[in-house]
Amino acid sequence: MRHVPPTWCATTVAEIVDPLRYGYTASATPEATGPRMLRITDIQNGQVEWARVPRCEIAPDKQGHFLLSPGDIVFARTGGTVGKSFLIREVPEPAVFASYLIKVAPTRGVEPRYLYWFFQSLDYWEQIALKKGGLQGNVNAKTLGSIELPIAPTNEQRRIVGRVEALFDEIDRGVESLRTARSMIALYRQSLLKSAFEGRLTADWRAENPGQLESPADLLARTREEREQRHSDALDEWDRVVAEWERDGENSRQPAKPKPPTVNAATVDVPEGLGTPRHWLWLSMSTLGRVTGGLTKNQKRSALPLEAKYLRVANVYSNRLVLDEIKEIGITEDELRKTRLAEGDLLFVEGNGSIEQIGRVAVWDGSIPDMTHQNHLIRFSPNGLLSSRFALYFMVSPIGRSRITAQASSTSGLHTLSISKVGSLPVPVCSRAEQVELVRRLDVRFEAADLLVAEIDASLARAEALRQSTLKKAFSGQLVPQKPTDEPASALLARIRHELAGEPAKGHRTPAAIARA
Repeated sequence: MRHVPPTWCATTVAEIVDPLRYGYTASATPEATGPRMLRITDIQNGQVEWARVPRCEIAPDKQGHFLLSPGDIVFARTGGTVGKSFLIREVPEPAVFASYLIKVAPTRGVEPRYLYWFFQSLDYWEQIALKKGGLQGNVNAKTLGSIELPIAPTNEQRRIVGRVEALFDEIDRGVESLRTARSMIALYRQSLLKSAFEGRLTADWRAENPGQLESPADLLARTREEREQRHSDALDEWDRVVAEWERDGENSRQPAKPKPPTVNAATVDVPEGLGTPRHWLWLSMSTLGRVTGGLTKNQKRSALPLEAKYLRVANVYSNRLVLDEIKEIGITEDELRKTRLAEGDLLFVEGNGSIEQIGRVAVWDGSIPDMTHQNHLIRFSPNGLLSSRFALYFMVSPIGRSRITAQASSTSGLHTLSISKVGSLPVPVCSRAEQVELVRRLDVRFEAADLLVAEIDASLARAEALRQSTLKKAFSGQLVPQKPTDEPASALLARIRHELAGEPAKGHRTPAAIARA
């Protein structure tokens, strides 16, 4: 325990509260007519919406053990929120607490908010971490009762609480402003992307560089040439692979011959309500590159002679790769040749429980050689007409996201993408020079936005550090001055011990005298 003023005392939670109680075990049901039953899940963002708390059935003679009162503190003893506490400030109607909670009821002379704010301090959390025994550990009433804390005189507790809450109100106002600014930056990004793919971001560049623009007819002709050239290159590679296969004795399946483009390059309809420059062309993804699947995981792969690193859904986020954990998979040489990622490939997440997460897309950066990908990631390899980053920015723009979610929807209510759905996605195309300029302008503005977000996040971290610094001062006697007229904490603790033991407290100042001090 850190050094505290001479009028303070070291104590434990069990010494300054009524006996700790576990909650009531019952099922909360809409049909129940008894009191509300507060559960861990009813406490969200430091608040309880009592009208939504379900009811339970409990015999009247049992309610007294479990009823909640203003000033009680409930403590999560298990699950992902273990150690977190909530101060009951009001109880609009009779309510009990559920079995995964512990009720902490401070005794007379202990300000509930003083104890609650101690439960938010680093000192408290460090003790909980040591006592619960690991990340998944639980905390029982005995463990909670053994938590050590400094106790101040009653009147000083109130002064501390008043000062802490006044300072935290100021911090909260600052944090709210910072979070508002962060939200505004997110809106700015989306507005910028919308402007980019409506052609407004590079309107001045087009006016100044008419010689670098290509007509839709030129773009379409070049697309056809790109497709034919890509097929020709694939045939050359196939000839080489077949020659190796024959030299090796034809012991495996013959490599499949690449199929020619099934359709000619053709325009697609412009998304409804979207106006783009007359020099721009809308084409399908399959027209602008190859859309392919990845490796399916199965037990047979463990017997394959080769292993390769591969990307999973967990590695791909919106315009971001997370490469902290890369796994390996058994693979054949032919599969490695077909699924090996190239720098600039786009990776789409096939499906997810949330429609907002379907179609998360990022560009492979080529940072790890011979990387493949699982079948839940769909790869798009653009041809020379389409810039990878141009395509990426479009896919994360409001326009692109609306196209992805529309493609992912189905009459069955399931939301998922497939190779054919990704291939059917419409993409705007303009001259390569304009794509480069549009990406450059977005990069510059997004880099500036990233710096602002980093500053905001640093300020939010400083705000949290300031909270903890405030609590550290509060519980070491440095936040408010001590008054010689306050009853010392030693007398308070002696009286509490007598009251908890059912003994009369003699020779101590009365509560009225303490209040007048």
